[in-house]
Amino acid sequence: MKITAKLAAVAILGASTLAFTASDAAAAIACNAAGECWHVHRSWAYPAEAGIVIHPEGWRWGPTEKFVWREHVGRGYWRNGVWVRF
Repeated sequence: MKITAKLAAVAILGASTLAFTASDAAAAIACNAAGECWHVHRSWAYPAEAGIVIHPEGWRWGPTEKFVWREHVGRGYWRNGVWVRF
């Protein structure tokens, strides 16, 4: 009986650890009006004039839409090909 309880506790601990680390890997996709997109790992409060739209993870643009990936590390957004920090 003690071994079963220990195994159950270890399984619960392992599952909760896995769930916690999986949530850290999630990334949304941010795009501006110029069609520049990048991954974001946090929800920032972008300036309204930046015109940033946040899409869910796994979002894809349609066949007739024109977007470009521009990855960057840190807090900011793309504006006409230039990374603007805030």
